[in-house]
Amino acid sequence: MWDLVVVGAGPAGAAAALGALAADPSLSVLLLDRHEFPRDKACGDGIAPHVLDLLAGVGVTGILDDWTPVRRFVLNRGAVGVDRELSRPTWVVPRTVFDQRLVEAARKAGAQFVRRRVRGLAIRPGSVGVDDLEARFVVGADGAHSVVRRELGLKSGPVALAIRGYAPTPPARAASQVIAYGPGRQPSYAWSFDRGDGWSNVGYGELLAGTRPTRTDLLNHLEKLLPGATDGGESWWGHHLPLAGWTWRPHRGPVLLAGDAAGLINPMTGEGIYYAVATGLLAGRAIADALRAGSPDAGTPYRRRTSRLLSRHLRDTAVVAQLSRSDRILDAGIRAAAADQHVFDDLVELGLADGGLTRRLLRTILP
Repeated sequence: MWDLVVVGAGPAGAAAALGALAADPSLSVLLLDRHEFPRDKACGDGIAPHVLDLLAGVGVTGILDDWTPVRRFVLNRGAVGVDRELSRPTWVVPRTVFDQRLVEAARKAGAQFVRRRVRGLAIRPGSVGVDDLEARFVVGADGAHSVVRRELGLKSGPVALAIRGYAPTPPARAASQVIAYGPGRQPSYAWSFDRGDGWSNVGYGELLAGTRPTRTDLLNHLEKLLPGATDGGESWWGHHLPLAGWTWRPHRGPVLLAGDAAGLINPMTGEGIYYAVATGLLAGRAIADALRAGSPDAGTPYRRRTSRLLSRHLRDTAVVAQLSRSDRILDAGIRAAAADQHVFDDLVELGLADGGLTRRLLRTILP
């Protein structure tokens, strides 16, 4: 009988293990993943400094010290654009590196890791069956196509489709994270994020609505919005992004969802690593609290903790995502960010971490 079984060992799953073990190092924690690590994962690879703040809170520090921080952020839509220095730098680190280091940190904290594909759950009084394993609590951190979410009978909301590759960094886009908005229903944009080692993570994504775009369609959109971005590109990989909605309320009980499995992808930007680490840590802590109290319900304290952190933020990102469907409002926001560093900072906080819709930002985008 494990105290906690975590299904999925990406950032959300590793963070859940770290959160639980930071609260109580004596817990028995098992991380399961269908892949050995290191393994690749399709993603934009952007890591906000807020992620490192969260990890430092559970004693994980220095894991990106050997990578070059990115200090500029460029956002454009046609002739309208902004190019500014970030108030705090971000990092662009392949998931083969970042995820492996988080798994190593979780193992160092006391978690065990086993490569295993999970096929089903059975919730019983006092325990949860994970195939032939038994646990007091389970965290589903198994991504966009979560088996745990399916077993709970929960459906995902709106989904975006993206393609990602790695290509040599052209001089014009060096030392920057670049986003170029495309036409059509938002989110729809191409990106080029410099890793600092001569290569960039490049890609294109859009909201799935109606006809499903092909791989060729996605690559053509990328090349049109960021000419030359596909030159020398390799490791192309498509992936789904389950977008967050207006609200998110975890259910009561012994099974919690975190990160992509919970449908937590920023609908403005497609960012998900901050949500994954934040909710993973909170899930682990809520389970440690429930075990300490002898309660079978970790979902209620988890809901309280995540609500304090994300309720306003999710509402505000949903509002801005809706507003950004208007070309006029989208252009007004970009122009305001170009004119005012404070507005730019507000947008970055809203798009990359847990910021809110400030009055200053509202005044710039609404008539």
